[in-house]
Amino acid sequence: MKRRSNASSTFFSTPRFVGSALAVTAAAAAGFFLSQGSATAVPGDGQDGGVASIGPDVIVGAIPDIWKWGANGGIAAYSFGSTSCNIGNVQLDWVSGTNQHPVIPQNFYRLKNGRFEQIGMSWVKHGFCALQQTLCGTCQPAGGGCVSKLGVGCSDPYDANLNGQSGNLGPRSEINATTGFFPYPFTSLPDGGTPTVLRRRVQVLNTDLDPALNPGSVYYAEAQYVHPDDAEAGNDDNNASYRKVLVGTFTSGAYNLSLNGATIQQLPAIFAWKDNDPQVTVFNVDSPNDGRFYIAYRVTDNGNGTWHYEFAVQNLNSDRSAGSFSIAIPSGVTVTNVGFHDVSYHTGEVFSNTDWASSFSGGILSWATDSHATNPNANALRWATLYNFRFDADSPPELGNGTLGLFKPGPEGAPSSLAFATLRPKAKCLADFNNDGIRDGTDLGYLLGSWGTDDADVNGDGITDGSDLAVLLGGWGPCDA
Repeated sequence: MKRRSNASSTFFSTPRFVGSALAVTAAAAAGFFLSQGSATAVPGDGQDGGVASIGPDVIVGAIPDIWKWGANGGIAAYSFGSTSCNIGNVQLDWVSGTNQHPVIPQNFYRLKNGRFEQIGMSWVKHGFCALQQTLCGTCQPAGGGCVSKLGVGCSDPYDANLNGQSGNLGPRSEINATTGFFPYPFTSLPDGGTPTVLRRRVQVLNTDLDPALNPGSVYYAEAQYVHPDDAEAGNDDNNASYRKVLVGTFTSGAYNLSLNGATIQQLPAIFAWKDNDPQVTVFNVDSPNDGRFYIAYRVTDNGNGTWHYEFAVQNLNSDRSAGSFSIAIPSGVTVTNVGFHDVSYHTGEVFSNTDWASSFSGGILSWATDSHATNPNANALRWATLYNFRFDADSPPELGNGTLGLFKPGPEGAPSSLAFATLRPKAKCLADFNNDGIRDGTDLGYLLGSWGTDDADVNGDGITDGSDLAVLLGGWGPCDA
């Protein structure tokens, strides 16, 4: 079992691993790519100076291609290729017909108007054997051809068509991304009447891609590998990579997509938000003996006396998942335009798609899904998904506290929530009615002119009276004094 601390790290630099541009040729009859150019893969998790990982360590070395399957009812289906690399010092099992092989989810994201959101997901592709290629450097092959192990330094390509074949795609709900365990054979869930062309693949609304409806938007594909041996070795925090996607012409009921630039290795797609905006902060929050979350935020001055607070939370590999998200709001701050965004499960997957409900009480702004006790299949923030939380406030930002509530119960002594530091609205200066940073005669005149109404009520009792006057006089002078 891997071990995790509860410490958080903040990333202010650009992404750590950048693969070179790919020169993709035609696919072989079996669905593998004959050549994918080359990509640089730094050994380890990017925080160890390039020292080779101890044990097997599978990463996404490249996202080489996209396959458009078609559309139905305004929903389009796609799949993404994924080339894995074993950058550890031990061979990785890749055994067909057992649960000793990797599973591969595919995700799709959009950055629009300063909001980074997940707009599509697939089921998981089950691997079946590994070629021994050299995308990420020198390969020590585990054998010839497509064999049941991925050698040290070796790469294995799955093209987009192969990753989108529905018969090889199993439900996410059977995967424990923390341990890498899953039952095999996987369950073929009832498809809920899903049209064949959409079944189990990355589903995206055409309206989420339409350039006329999404001017200036930027898109990203993401792939991730989950494997029990990789997880056991503690090498599973670098298993996701992403790459930019361009939206092209609309044909046969769906938009044509193409890849652009390099695959950003060993980082989840939430880092693409920071790629485009250096004012975005991204950091990880680890659930002890469980998995990793990434939280990103951006605060923007609306220019009208209010500020917009935008948060994205990506669950990389926590099996306990998240069931609530909360931000502490100081007294006197008015919160408006509270919003939430998630991504839809599909093709009969057992998880609910009910949006999280928001509440504001006792100085805490919260979003939450049903509890695990109420509904084990509630719409928790589960592994390989990203949810968004947002609001406006009439106060500028300062450093404060937030809380990520865990959905599944943990073992005895395990935390039920994870605290993190973030920007939140600054405490307001009570009785500074003109917001000039000082309580003085101007504020006193406004209070006396509002006597008996609720216009200058600062203690929340609904009327401007002597108690409000006491607050003003007791804080007379500069707000920060």
